[in-house]
Amino acid sequence: MLMSETSRNARFVREFACHEEAIRAYVRRLVPSRADCDDILQEVAIVLWEKFDEFHEEGNFRSWAFGFARYKVLSWLRDNGRRRLVLDSDVVAMIADESIEEDSHLEAQRLALRSCFGKLPSEQRSLVANAYSPDVKIQEIAATSGRSTAGFYQWLYRIRQMLLECVQRQLASEANP
Repeated sequence: MLMSETSRNARFVREFACHEEAIRAYVRRLVPSRADCDDILQEVAIVLWEKFDEFHEEGNFRSWAFGFARYKVLSWLRDNGRRRLVLDSDVVAMIADESIEEDSHLEAQRLALRSCFGKLPSEQRSLVANAYSPDVKIQEIAATSGRSTAGFYQWLYRIRQMLLECVQRQLASEANP
């Protein structure tokens, strides 16, 4: 493998890993299920890899990726529109446009949430992360925490409220330094 190819590969992985969460969120806003989102995201990653030579180094990778994601979603809708209940492509295009407009605000919220989540004690972080894992049984997590299921839901509600307040404080402080 040539050094330039190694460098290209590393640069792509860095860019994709940095923006994967935002690209996933963008696609997820446009399709009905998480499984559909995962399938589309894989296709987007392949296209981004194939087209990465066309990406300008000083460009905005996220915006560039959103463009490909949008077309992959529209293609998926065209192919699956007759088999499933899906949104009309005009509605998806409108949501996609609004999603791009909202992306910077959503990214600020994600960063604030990550920061606030990181401030929780490690045991609480672990319980919250487990509670939102796919295919999880809340009863089992509640039992490991030493709480009843109802008690765990109440605890989780309080933690979510604390995180919301933390995010709101952080965003307000960033808006009014």
